Amino acid sequence: MADVRTRRRTGGGAARRAERTAVKIECARYIERNIPNLEILDEEALQIIETNAETVLEEIGVAFVENPAALERWKAAGADVSGERVRIPRGLARKLCATAPGSFVQHARNPDRSVEIGGRSLVLAPVYGPPFVRDIAGGRRYATIEDFRNFVKLGYMSKYLHHSGGTVCEPTDVAVNKRHLDMLHAHMTLSDKPFMGSVTEPSRARDSVDMCEILFGGLDGRTVMTSLININSPLTFDATMMGALEVYAEANQACIISPFIVGGAMAPVSVAGTLTQVLAEVLAGVAYSQLVKPGAPVIMGAFVTSIDMNSGAPTFGTPEAAQITYGAGQLARRLGLPYRSAGSFNGSKLPDAQAAYETSNSLNTGLLSGVNFMLHACGWLEGGLVASFEKFVLDADQLGVLHRIAEGVKVDKDAQAMDALREVGPGGHYLGCGHTQRHFKDAFWRSDVLDYKPYETWDEEGARDSATLAQVRVEKLLSEYRAPAMDPALREALDAFVAERKAAEADSFM
Repeated sequence: MADVRTRRRTGGGAARRAERTAVKIECARYIERNIPNLEILDEEALQIIETNAETVLEEIGVAFVENPAALERWKAAGADVSGERVRIPRGLARKLCATAPGSFVQHARNPDRSVEIGGRSLVLAPVYGPPFVRDIAGGRRYATIEDFRNFVKLGYMSKYLHHSGGTVCEPTDVAVNKRHLDMLHAHMTLSDKPFMGSVTEPSRARDSVDMCEILFGGLDGRTVMTSLININSPLTFDATMMGALEVYAEANQACIISPFIVGGAMAPVSVAGTLTQVLAEVLAGVAYSQLVKPGAPVIMGAFVTSIDMNSGAPTFGTPEAAQITYGAGQLARRLGLPYRSAGSFNGSKLPDAQAAYETSNSLNTGLLSGVNFMLHACGWLEGGLVASFEKFVLDADQLGVLHRIAEGVKVDKDAQAMDALREVGPGGHYLGCGHTQRHFKDAFWRSDVLDYKPYETWDEEGARDSATLAQVRVEKLLSEYRAPAMDPALREALDAFVAERKAAEADSFM
């Protein structure tokens, strides 16, 4: 196996021929904001929350469950360790966090697709984790590896997605202990955008690193994966997630340290109380990553939703979630860390008006709050239980709006349009003037999915609603999909690694 893991790229002639004949897929560069962040907390509020978070760490502490190595690391760093409870002296976690970089590059196998995470950037990645999928033809059903591969293809074909994501859906027809291999293989071969590693077991994180060693011909310290490390809120760090974090930090791969908050159930009902818990958990998680390896890249995460107090179901796109997202962005910037939050969140069962309203609220909040890495940017349905094909392309289309808003308003000489104002004068129109003729192709953002035709034309074409239009778009993108070029020897090495790892253990569906 060692020979497979360290194999370098070969077959240069074949690779160059494949590159020349490959279909070129348009992909927008990651967003670089030219607009200000919305800051809703004043200095006094920020200091109160930061002070209270330090108090939580010092007096209440956090639990590192079934992880003796973590407890030893904390003890050596000066924390008070009692059983599995770790109480962190005031200022220690923040001091440890200071070694984490404020931004980093995640390299893609196609260098043109590499992304910068942090600063003024915004990287958009698709939905993550649903066990079910939905489309018009098949309805709601358990996800399969074929569904997973189709989502990866759609992500690759989507202009405004910068990242291939991770578990875009959970392929339940593949053994639990082996499906990570097929998912990584799909991201590596069906797309050339950056992707995420497996976190469901430390050995699967190790497989992810080993497969990247093959794909990139050795990592040489480069960060090529971003992976999601959820905290079991409130204040609990389990051995599975922390074990994956340890693997990634040691390999200099990025981790999103993300509390999983349902306000009223896993955090206080108040915005300030929830932000206090989010900050305390992030401080402890990021600090631990730096205990494993100082300088390891990390992202401050804040997955936050509220709860319906009648049904107990999570709710999305709410004003309280927006306030927490804005506030967490301010806290992340004060820590000097990249920030992950927001997405196409909604609780609807279908890609309908509820889904659109809630998604729009969440996406725009993410843009304005300074999010650097937006997981779940498209495809999310039913509170994250479902990945929807139609909603995937509807959301991916709307991500173009975020790109355009983030550009800000140009006021250069051409944008001032004084020549157009002089040419047209009182009572005229601008359709035929020179300025319009120069810019009509790119003056306004245009949807690739939504319908703007006159009523008569829309009616003659079948009076199609948004979901039906999206179904047509899904079929078009999948029919036009062509895999990005890959060195045949590299593909062989990945295939061999996956086959060898699968053969090494029996299937398990538990």
